[in-house]
Amino acid sequence: MTTTATTARERMLLAKDAARSIGLLGDAEKRDALLAIADAIEAAAADIVAANGEDLRRGSESGLSVALQDRLRLDEPRVAALAAAVREIAALPDPVGRVIDERTLDNGVSLTKVSVPFGVVGSIYEARPNVTVDIAALALRSGNAVVLRGGTAAELTNAALVRAMRGALGERGIDPEAIQTVDDFGRDGARELMHARGIVDVLVPRGSAQLIETVVTESSVPVIETGAGVVHIVLDESAPLEWARDIVVNAKTQRPSVCNAVETVLVHRAAAERLVGPVVAALQAGGVTVHGDPTVARLAAGVTPATDEDWATEYLSLDLAMRVVDDLDDALDHIRRYSTHHTESIITQDAASEARFLAEVDSAVVMANASTRFTDGGEFGFGAEVGISTQKLHARGPMGLAELTSSKWLARGSGQVRA
Repeated sequence: MTTTATTARERMLLAKDAARSIGLLGDAEKRDALLAIADAIEAAAADIVAANGEDLRRGSESGLSVALQDRLRLDEPRVAALAAAVREIAALPDPVGRVIDERTLDNGVSLTKVSVPFGVVGSIYEARPNVTVDIAALALRSGNAVVLRGGTAAELTNAALVRAMRGALGERGIDPEAIQTVDDFGRDGARELMHARGIVDVLVPRGSAQLIETVVTESSVPVIETGAGVVHIVLDESAPLEWARDIVVNAKTQRPSVCNAVETVLVHRAAAERLVGPVVAALQAGGVTVHGDPTVARLAAGVTPATDEDWATEYLSLDLAMRVVDDLDDALDHIRRYSTHHTESIITQDAASEARFLAEVDSAVVMANASTRFTDGGEFGFGAEVGISTQKLHARGPMGLAELTSSKWLARGSGQVRA
């Protein structure tokens, strides 16, 4: 890194200054900058993996959870995937300058509402080096500078990634101060970032429920809240066994440490005898510990008794809670009580049940007959994501380029004055 800034605030001010020139870059310039970043990440792969190995060693010694170690880990294929995601973002349409609305007033003044960058996007996250690249790339593609606080667990990995990305910008004649990290200031840097109102335009936290709650409650900077994922799948009365088994197993085991992995399965009582045993057996074959209510325990062997805490738990591990519900109304009541409004899915062949579920469940993403693992910016065609918003203001669900823009009205007149 080439910055001479000695405080977190100075770095954020540099990002604010850089945001002016970044916001004026054209489509081709931003695209070329991201392609250079992708190349730089690939060229630095050995250094990035080595730094990540040291972070993993420290994390293991300090008792970092298995789930966070999985999120932290970067090997050669994962580094290549980061570069590929940057290239996908580069290929997406420029979100800046889109005409959102236009009209002409009776007096002849023409109004055009267009999309514009926020300016400086901040993010606080933990043990997720992929977020370092994803958010920086999305921010630059949408004309923003970025300030990152990636946490102590990934400090060396993040430093290597930021170094590569800043170097790529500098070689392209683009201000490298557009990418900043405050990791080396520790918690003080995070605190400065949360209180940088007037410098940082929006802050996006990603991580544990505790981290997100801290950022939401302590920040004076506007926050787009991303939520924990107590994710549900409902196996309706008409759910085909093959769909139920394959979708639940995929949603739990394909990558259990992420927020879109299913945590609770609700089974319609009329289908319990048919579905519980085979689905539990398939989960157990995949290494999953099933925490079940008494009916689940009666219908399947090797089930751990569920407690009330299980229904509200985001395991982020090979654990899953399962309950038999009386009907769809009972399932909807359970979801309303325990959901974090992230993602819910129903497996059904009944059109009325599907329609009710899609209409009544109040979550950022609501699915029918599909794995919850599809709630992801890359899978949605965004190239990557800033996070998955579980709030209702400005953005909801996987956040891509469009969610990193604001808007402004352009008024063009010919001498008009208001009477």
